[in-house]
Amino acid sequence: MPETNEFLEDVQKDLKEILQPFQRDLNQKQKKAELIKQCIRCAERDDFLQLDELLKSKLASDICEDDTLKSCAPVFETLGAYADEKVEQYRMDLIEDLTRQCEEAGLEMEMAFPRFTVLKGITGEIDFSSRATKINKKVLKSIDPRRIMAMVVRLKKQLYDTPYDPREFIDSLCRVYLKLLEKEDLPAGHPVPMQQFYLAYVIDMQSKTFFQDMDKGKFKGYSLDQFSVDLWRYCQAGIGGTSQGYELQLTPGRNKALWLLDTQGELRQITAISFHKP
Repeated sequence: MPETNEFLEDVQKDLKEILQPFQRDLNQKQKKAELIKQCIRCAERDDFLQLDELLKSKLASDICEDDTLKSCAPVFETLGAYADEKVEQYRMDLIEDLTRQCEEAGLEMEMAFPRFTVLKGITGEIDFSSRATKINKKVLKSIDPRRIMAMVVRLKKQLYDTPYDPREFIDSLCRVYLKLLEKEDLPAGHPVPMQQFYLAYVIDMQSKTFFQDMDKGKFKGYSLDQFSVDLWRYCQAGIGGTSQGYELQLTPGRNKALWLLDTQGELRQITAISFHKP
């Protein structure tokens, strides 16, 4: 009996070794067949964006080099040229539509396709292949200019249309900074890590009610995008330091840093914050 079991185990091993390369070849053929079917479906509905992506894939190149499918090569070449032309026209139309809608909304857009910027703190990137647009950290599953602009306008209202007083803002930053120095027993002007400061600032914004019952419904959110834009708006206001005469200093770097708008309106990693009296 042991000999029989050993014999059957050897047979299984031999068959698996024979099957594996055959199965790999079969799997590859199935993938190639599926890509051709996808191209047929895309051509049927004139989905030139998906078609462009498929025809530029490595698998499409492999199909053209496959002796059994070499007749696909001239068809893929013609289809690829058609998709290229349609995608380029779509890209131009998209840029034109986005720019026009932005102007109609009273906003200015800087386009460096596939990236664009609307106001400081609102940046987007259009991804044709996934049919999505990323605006700041939010992903919109669409490349429709109308939906993109609707999201941009919502963000603009959140970041720029809320009440804002640059003096109150900088005073509140300084107040939290001085509290941290006192708590940590640090000397005047000592830099505080930006991540630590941001957390402390958000906590300081909460009401007494929140600390009595820390229900998320009572939590007052303050996004990093909002913090970044508020810093930028303070710099643009040109009001100088705080009411008590302190001046803000932001230290660039990578250690415990946050991406924030600098005084030039460019995103930069800021590692620490401090306030000094001249």
